[in-house]
Amino acid sequence: MLYDIVTVFWREWVVLRRRLGKFILSRMIAPMLYLVAFGWGLGRSIQVAQGASYLDFLVPGILALNSMNISFNGVGAPLHTSRVFHKSLEEYLVAPIRPIAFVIGKVLSGVVRGLISSVIIIALAYLFGAHFQITGMFLAILTMNCIIFSALGFVAAMLIDSHEDMGSFNTYVLLPMSFLCGTFFATDKLPEAIHYFLMLLPLTHTSSALRSLAMQGQVSETSILVLFLYMIVLLGIGIWTIYRIRK
Repeated sequence: MLYDIVTVFWREWVVLRRRLGKFILSRMIAPMLYLVAFGWGLGRSIQVAQGASYLDFLVPGILALNSMNISFNGVGAPLHTSRVFHKSLEEYLVAPIRPIAFVIGKVLSGVVRGLISSVIIIALAYLFGAHFQITGMFLAILTMNCIIFSALGFVAAMLIDSHEDMGSFNTYVLLPMSFLCGTFFATDKLPEAIHYFLMLLPLTHTSSALRSLAMQGQVSETSILVLFLYMIVLLGIGIWTIYRIRK
């Protein structure tokens, strides 16, 4: 099992390693724009409780948002292309690799991409003058978020059959979460019905948990439970999609 996982992951790592410089530079653009526009620009006119700056409030949300997008697209886009256009997924299906190992290997490749981009954001945030603490639990929540959206990217790539529909998934699912799930503001300021709906989404709990850990050193057990359940369910669905295609 472990050898199968490493085999799948290593292929993805070789591809990433060859493009690592371009990957790092491209992942710096969006966070820098967010930090300048919202942290320095808009943030100077916003007061946050407990004496923290809006930049300190913003960075955990940007980490949640960026790790979601990078992890999802790091798995979803190439896997969808290989399945629908290049038809190279069949190479894995006929190989003596367990379905669960294939899923875990692909998801880990998305997690690595998400964590690399997160390290870049953390470094930029400190350069911009942000102050927040990073603990083991902070990194664990960030990793869980990467796993969740890597698994979601895997599921989407295996179930969606056209490039247009894949783009629509990003527009109708990821884009609303990017702006509404506590990344730039607290969801408790929204109408009650919308607030409770957003609390059902994983990115809301990631944003809240990372912010609480960064600013207060505490995290809600409910958020950890919700993220854990999303992680298990999406990984399970991903494994099911492989068995479904193999039949």
